[in-house]
Amino acid sequence: NIEAEVLFSIFSENMTPELWSRIAEEVAKKIWEGFDGVVVPHGTDTMSYTAAALAFALRNLPVPVVLVGSQRSSDRPSSDAAMNLYSAVLVAGKAPFAEVTVVMHGETADTYCLVHRGTKVRKMHTSRRDAFRSINDKPLAKVVGDRLVIINNNFTPRDKSRELALENKFDGKVALVKTYPGMSGDIIDFLVDKGYHGIVLEGTGLGHAPVYIFESLKRAIEEEIPVVMTSQCLWGRINMNVYSTGRDLLAMGVIPGEDMLPEVALVKLMWVLAKTRNMDEVRKLMLTNIAGEINPRTVFSAYLS
Repeated sequence: NIEAEVLFSIFSENMTPELWSRIAEEVAKKIWEGFDGVVVPHGTDTMSYTAAALAFALRNLPVPVVLVGSQRSSDRPSSDAAMNLYSAVLVAGKAPFAEVTVVMHGETADTYCLVHRGTKVRKMHTSRRDAFRSINDKPLAKVVGDRLVIINNNFTPRDKSRELALENKFDGKVALVKTYPGMSGDIIDFLVDKGYHGIVLEGTGLGHAPVYIFESLKRAIEEEIPVVMTSQCLWGRINMNVYSTGRDLLAMGVIPGEDMLPEVALVKLMWVLAKTRNMDEVRKLMLTNIAGEINPRTVFSAYLS
């Protein structure tokens, strides 16, 4: 018993935080109406951003919410659209977990689809059908034909008696900045001057940034603009206590992003800043695992799995 509704039709590179909020609101309405699960078709380019946004916005989920897309359009013989959609509907209706997930091909052939946690997934290839991979985590499950095979037992169980809370506000004045050799602190100063409320750094290695932007970072933090550190490495977690550069960044107030993906940290900071601008409260929330975005321990076997 399936119902379909079109909210809007755009290329996913044109998504905005306002549209994340709208999707979350419509998903919440369907859950409050008693549906056993919700499938959200989405373009693959920014699907992981939307998955993270829904994971933060839909608190205390009672049923699965499944994002799905395709790498090849449905008019092509090699399309993955039908199998991905079929698998997504199966997950929404039958999965034992109540999580925001992404369902896409698990390999290039039509053998199975993988179910990824919405805050631990990234598109890792421009065109392959199996482009999506879980990062710093194992996939929750795989779909093989009509069978759902659980891979990762660390999930919130489905429970329709659970009362969903909708918290779908996002602060769009947050920037994601990739550090690089020779970068200028002017980039950070520009964001401060333009009234941005938060900055996520995609730093190097264990969570580093060049010393020649330190003064600009200090200025941002002194003006109560939280700065969160993530890593360009993607796999692994931030550890800013190992080298003096990281320790100096910690001392000035940079928030370590643990094992969060840079784009997930961006979405989370948008969500947090819509709740509070208090620096202590922002730090506390950014360091708290809200929707599976932070693992307490590094999953060793998850690397390139």
